[in-house]
Amino acid sequence: MQRPSVEVPEIPDEVSFGQLDREVRQRLRTLSKDNAEDVGRHLIMAGALIELDPELAYRHAQVALQRGGRVDVVREANALAAYATGRFTEALREFRTVRRLNGSHEYLPLMADCERGLGRPERAIDLARSDDAATLPASARAELEIVAAGARLDLGDAEAALVALRRITVTDDELRARVDEASVPVLRALGRDADADEIESRLATAEGDDDGEVEFDVTVYDVAELAVPVDERQQTDEVKEEDR
Repeated sequence: MQRPSVEVPEIPDEVSFGQLDREVRQRLRTLSKDNAEDVGRHLIMAGALIELDPELAYRHAQVALQRGGRVDVVREANALAAYATGRFTEALREFRTVRRLNGSHEYLPLMADCERGLGRPERAIDLARSDDAATLPASARAELEIVAAGARLDLGDAEAALVALRRITVTDDELRARVDEASVPVLRALGRDADADEIESRLATAEGDDDGEVEFDVTVYDVAELAVPVDERQQTDEVKEEDR
């Protein structure tokens, strides 16, 4: 079935196919040369804009999808852009397609979070308990456990959520901050406001020291690593509103 046409956002002249990671360029070789270069440039824009302007990144990903939707890295970019804009149904569908195309389970944490976003916390927990989840590297497994803890909180079981968070093996400061942040609403649900306040204070201090934010980092799984930075002034001021 032919996909409906989508509005094509502009790409700066300095963005070139050669800026893509070599492996991604190879994946796109299944397309015609001109189409591969066109799709690749839209992938670069999607990756570079996904945090600065998620809606514009999504539009670029949609163009790439229309022109190269049989390539796994294209579906991956669209999944991530859909996730970043809260289009959880579409993101989940695209993540599943990526799994079918390349057999990777690396996006299980984001798939579980999509299930939470769609109001299906039980399915998020099922993903965390799946055999595929057991094959994830430690960092991705930790992210999946954090999402599953949130799902347990969604179900009103704060005690189980706290137990799940405390089972996570913390290997670095970034993961410690992720676990601490996830623990705050759980502790408040348990009436342990003093403990939650102490963690929030510690997080605020760390945020000030790092001059950055502590938040769910989708760039761990993002195509942003494929692209060169794009200056913020290249963003469009007009964001197209679409149904989610």
